[in-house]
Amino acid sequence: MPRDLIFPTIEPFATGLLPVDDLHSIYWEQCGKPDGVPVVFLHGGPGAGASPTHRRFFDPGFYRIIIFDQRGAGRSRPLGETRQNTTEHLVGDMEQLRRMLGIERWHVFGGSWGSTLALAYAQAHPQRCRSLTLRGIFLMRPEEIDWFFHGMGTYFPEAHRSFVDFLPPAERGDMVQAYHRRLTDPDPAVHLPAARAWSIYEGSCSTLLPNPEIVASAGEDAHALGLARIEAHYFLNNLFTPPDRLLRDIGLNRAVTLIEEKRAKRAHKGRRGADPGRALGDHPDKGGPIVVKNGRYGPYASHDGVNATLPSHLTPETITLEEAVGLLEARTARGGKKPAAAKPRSAARKATAKPKAAAKPKPPAGPPKEPPRKGRDQ
Repeated sequence: MPRDLIFPTIEPFATGLLPVDDLHSIYWEQCGKPDGVPVVFLHGGPGAGASPTHRRFFDPGFYRIIIFDQRGAGRSRPLGETRQNTTEHLVGDMEQLRRMLGIERWHVFGGSWGSTLALAYAQAHPQRCRSLTLRGIFLMRPEEIDWFFHGMGTYFPEAHRSFVDFLPPAERGDMVQAYHRRLTDPDPAVHLPAARAWSIYEGSCSTLLPNPEIVASAGEDAHALGLARIEAHYFLNNLFTPPDRLLRDIGLNRAVTLIEEKRAKRAHKGRRGADPGRALGDHPDKGGPIVVKNGRYGPYASHDGVNATLPSHLTPETITLEEAVGLLEARTARGGKKPAAAKPRSAARKATAKPKAAAKPKPPAGPPKEPPRKGRDQ
């Protein structure tokens, strides 16, 4: 993502290691607004770990940004550990982290493998998710893994050739197994070269145009070992059964029902007139009710003459009071109060009417007449 399209560089205001079982401790950090709307970022791989760039995906003046490295990845310990490392373990780690941070519900943002983990978490704990934002979708299906090992070579032939040529010809028929054997070998002289070959291949194919910075970081030992060993482990041992389980368990019938209910509500609203809105409560600082409504141009929050449009990930049914306050404050900072209503047309016409022509001067009058004197009979 171009660096000028995301938010400025920021540093965490809190970091730590959370022991999640007798073997693993996961690194976590918080950035942005300490009392902001919570959003959790799920990195890719599996095993890639998070980077400072990921902090910049979110508005630090609005969000409380939670980032963590999954088991065996990045700054979590032990690095590259595959024991007690499954999708279910990662989902459980997210719940431990959420409870430790005292968060009731959060937005879940995931890319690539992070989109897989986000779906798995949302299906296990839907009541904890305010929304899902998924990008670069990867669902750990056999056809996607086959694309990683073979299909990408169509677009990145040089990188793919180096990846394949690392293995002896006799072992290239099952590349997952061949790499996995090397990556899990305890000898660094065996597992590190295999990790570098795997990670550099992935880094070379992760952007359409060559990016030397990404390729160089992909070749660093710690990053390469965490990424390659954890990915190979998941590719072999953590496939979903059936392969479309994540999509199947979303519940298509339930989704259709919700859509129809929403349409019915809109039709009913149209028959009864203007939307009275949903009261969220009084503004914590300024007092007065905050109401969320469905307007002509979409849903919005309203307080004391200030209206703030709801972003796409929020709805009138799910937005909270603190989220509405944050949106209204941001709107006010941009000059959010509506201008005074225009004057009635009749008044406007009077204000803009042409001034009357000046009256012509009268000719000078003659000498003033002497007022009549009062007589006896007056």
